Amino acid sequence: RRFSGNTVYIGIGLAAPRESQRWIKSGVSLISFCIGSFCFSRFHRFFSPSRRWVLCASFLIQMSLIIGAASILTWGPKSATVKDDITWNVLVPIALVAFQSCGQAVTSRALKFNALTSVVLTSIYCDLFSDAELFTAHNVERNRRVGAPVFLLCGAVMGGWLAHSAIGTAGVLWIAAGLKGIVVISWFLWPAEKE
Repeated sequence: RRFSGNTVYIGIGLAAPRESQRWIKSGVSLISFCIGSFCFSRFHRFFSPSRRWVLCASFLIQMSLIIGAASILTWGPKSATVKDDITWNVLVPIALVAFQSCGQAVTSRALKFNALTSVVLTSIYCDLFSDAELFTAHNVERNRRVGAPVFLLCGAVMGGWLAHSAIGTAGVLWIAAGLKGIVVISWFLWPAEKE
């Protein structure tokens, strides 16, 4: 989900394509994210971004894609022991997770909460430390910009621990799908704005 890094990996890989196949995984991830951004943004734009059913449907789609990736890792063929193995059961989960990940980024922009993106933190860090009111006591935007990387870091640490535990990467994806399901229920129960 770090697409600046993926772009660099693609560039390095194209310079020396036989040294590693990491660039192929990065390319699949980046292309899937771009296609997902195209699809999710048009879905939100066409049906009105803040409608309850649109938000629920968006997160249901995201949850379904994560379930697909988790299912492949759980019940699909196991990868060979080669570290840089490039097979469908490696690339398809990467593509599914990358495609769905832009759904939250599109939602944050559709709801005008640009500081809450969980995909690219570079602009958040820039906006945070460029803020003229960085040290003001009451600064909601600053608080959101601080919260986004802090919570992402905490989630990454917990995900890393879980991925290296008995549940593995597939278990982490099942947990992520469950969390997306909780978000769907939250959108469904969220009180509507008064006209």
